[in-house]
Amino acid sequence: MKLVRDVSWPVADLRCDWTEACPIEQLATLWEIYKPQLDAYVTRALSPSDAPSYGVPGDE
Repeated sequence: MKLVRDVSWPVADLRCDWTEACPIEQLATLWEIYKPQLDAYVTRALSPSDAPSYGVPGDE
């Protein structure tokens, strides 16, 4: 499932290729995990210097 908003690219591409559980419920679970991180990823794409630092290599 591709999710879009006010930028020119899909902000998320949630996939559930293989699951024994209900795929719709699995997508809902994936979205709940990703949703709090979404704005930080969009900010990083638009303006890396304004994005939150997570202490990974490449962060200043």
